[in-house]
Amino acid sequence: MGNKCDITFNGDDSLSFFANGKSLCWFLESKLEEQIKRQHNVVGHAIVDDHYTIVGTGSSQLMQAALYALSPIDQLEPISVVSDTPFYLDYTNGQEMQEPMRKMEFILSSLHRQIILIGWALVKDKEVARKMTKFMEISTIGVSKEAQLKAARILELISDSCLDPNMENCFEYTFAWLICKGGEEEDCEKLLKEHKIHTRSGRRFGSDSRSGRISMLSRDEDFNIFLQRLMAIQRPTNGN
Repeated sequence: MGNKCDITFNGDDSLSFFANGKSLCWFLESKLEEQIKRQHNVVGHAIVDDHYTIVGTGSSQLMQAALYALSPIDQLEPISVVSDTPFYLDYTNGQEMQEPMRKMEFILSSLHRQIILIGWALVKDKEVARKMTKFMEISTIGVSKEAQLKAARILELISDSCLDPNMENCFEYTFAWLICKGGEEEDCEKLLKEHKIHTRSGRRFGSDSRSGRISMLSRDEDFNIFLQRLMAIQRPTNGN
């Protein structure tokens, strides 16, 4: 996207913690909220009407805020947290699973913007949204305005590229998953490392060692080298 993502704003625009006094999430920039809802409407994979938008410093903080908001104060037994794989490893840190009496299920989207550490949640229940906002207020007193405005600009370009066939498609995947179709003992991360390809094992994301996650954020020349090394991998056959 190059310099299309450049933004300009005055320093005195960011002196206050408040961004939008009319929003339940009072530190959410209106430009970001507008572009979040626009992108979900363009892509069509989430309902935004009658939902509150909660912004956080990455999806990990939003997950903690959701746990805070959804955990009942009168629950004596631990509650298990359930999410389909793959999920980010840090979601499980600090959470103990001990004979749970109740369960929480989280369905996650991959639109979280890792580079500028912005994530958001669409929350239907007003009280849950209020508690999540309170968690953000206590932990970080909101979210960086600069990061929000950068994210708004990126989302704007992505939505524009989806709507205009003449524009370069900016809707790019940040990660790809590779699966080694060997036996259960296959270690995809180890195999690729032997061929100078850096990846993270699926075990870090709730899967198994046969899968691996690789970043797609590299430059074109790096990606071409990756393809060359990937195609050079040959399995031994007939014991040779």
